[in-house]
Amino acid sequence: MKQKIYAALIIVSCVSGIEADADGAASLPNAEAKTDASDVASLPTNSLTLESVLAEVIANNPNLKAARANWQAMELRVSQEGAWADPRMGVDVERSGTTRFFTFTDNEWTISQELPLSGKNRRRAKAAGAEAAAAFAQVDRRRLELVREARVAFYNLLNGQKQIELNEKNAELLKQFSEITRVKYEAGTRMQSDVLMAQTELLRNQEARRDLDRQLAEAQYRLNVLMNRKPDAPLGHTEIVAIPPFNYDAQAIEGHALVHRPELRVTIQKIAAASARQDVAKRAWIPDPELRVEARQFNGGGARIQEYDTGIFFSFPWFNRRKYRAGLEEAKKNRESAEYELAALEAETRGLVREHMKRIETLHHHYTLFRDSVVPLARQSVEATRIGYNGDKATFLELITAQRALQEVEAMQQQHLTDYLKAVAELEAMAGTEGATGERK
Repeated sequence: MKQKIYAALIIVSCVSGIEADADGAASLPNAEAKTDASDVASLPTNSLTLESVLAEVIANNPNLKAARANWQAMELRVSQEGAWADPRMGVDVERSGTTRFFTFTDNEWTISQELPLSGKNRRRAKAAGAEAAAAFAQVDRRRLELVREARVAFYNLLNGQKQIELNEKNAELLKQFSEITRVKYEAGTRMQSDVLMAQTELLRNQEARRDLDRQLAEAQYRLNVLMNRKPDAPLGHTEIVAIPPFNYDAQAIEGHALVHRPELRVTIQKIAAASARQDVAKRAWIPDPELRVEARQFNGGGARIQEYDTGIFFSFPWFNRRKYRAGLEEAKKNRESAEYELAALEAETRGLVREHMKRIETLHHHYTLFRDSVVPLARQSVEATRIGYNGDKATFLELITAQRALQEVEAMQQQHLTDYLKAVAELEAMAGTEGATGERK
C-alpha cells in the first residue's frame, strides 16, 4: 500500500494532468487533453490567409507576367497586319552621251503606293485579332493554373501544420504514458515490457515527425516560389479555410466549362483565325493595284519639274496557280484541324467534369464519415481503454493500439479534408471558375 501511495506522489509531481484514484494508484491522462498554454503562446502571431496568398501570386508571379506580355505583344500585331503597304519612292539618274558619275542628263523621281482594294489586309488583321484573343485565353489559363497550384500548396501547408499539431499532441500523451508505465513498473504492478513498448511508440512518433517536417518544408518552398519569394522565406501560421459544401450541379458546371474553359476559348479563336486566313488565301488571287507617279527634272532646267507620268500596275497571280491553290488548301486544313480539336476538347471537358465530380463526391464522403463517425468512435475507444487500464482491466498493448488507431484516423480525417479541398480547386481550375459556386469572377 505504501508503494502505491509513493508511486502516486511521484506521478503527481512529474506528470501534468495525471489523476489519482481513491487507492492512490496512478491513472492515465485523458486523450483529449488540451495543448499547454506555453505551446499556444509559442505559435507565430502572424497569420497567412488564402486570399493574401492568391493576391500575391497573381501580382508577382513571373510566369503570369510573361503570359500577359505575350498577349500584349499579340495585340500590337493587329494594327500591323491591317496597315497598308509602305509607299515607295526612288530616283533614276539618266546620263546621255557621258559616263561621268557626277554628270547627268535628267533625274526621274518616282513615288508609288499599293491600294489594298482586295481587303487582304483587313482579313489579316482579323486573323491577328483572333490570335490575340487566343493569347488572352492563355493568360486566363495560366492564371487559373497558378491559382490552383497556390491553393493546393496552401492546403498542403495547412495540412502539414495540422498533422504536426496532432503529432505533438500524441507525443505529449505518449510521454505521459511512458512515465505512467515506468511508475507502475517501479511499483511492481506492471511488467517492464510496458515501459519498453511506451518508449518504442514514442520513438516511432518522433520518426513520423521528421517526415511531417519535410512535407511542411516542401509546401513552404512551393508556396514561396509561386509568390516569387525566396524558397526559405518565413511564412505565418495558416488560417483555417471555409469548407465548401458538396452541392454541385454537374449540368451547370458542364455548361459553364464549355463556355469558359480556356482551352476551349483558345481553340475557338484558332478557328476564327484559320477562317480569316482562309479568306486571305481566297483573296490572294485578286491583285491589288499599285499607283505610280514619275516626275522628270532635266539638267540645266533648274530645280523645277518639267515632265511627269502616271501609271497603274498589277501583279499576275494567275500565272502561279499551284502556289495559291496550295495556300488555299493549307488554310482549309488548318481550319479543319482546329474544328476537330474543338470537338475533342468539348468531349474531354464533359468527361473531366464527371471525373472531378466523382472524385469530389468520394473525398467528401470520406471526410464526413471520419468527422462524424470514425474519429468519435476512436476517441471513445481510447477513453474506454484508458479507464480499463487505470482499473487494471486492460493491457498497455490494448491502450497503445487504441491510441495509435486514434492518431491514424485523426490524421486521415485531416488528409481527407485536404484532398477534398484540392479536388475542388482542381475542378474549378479545369472549368474556368474561381469559386465553389461555379461562377467565374
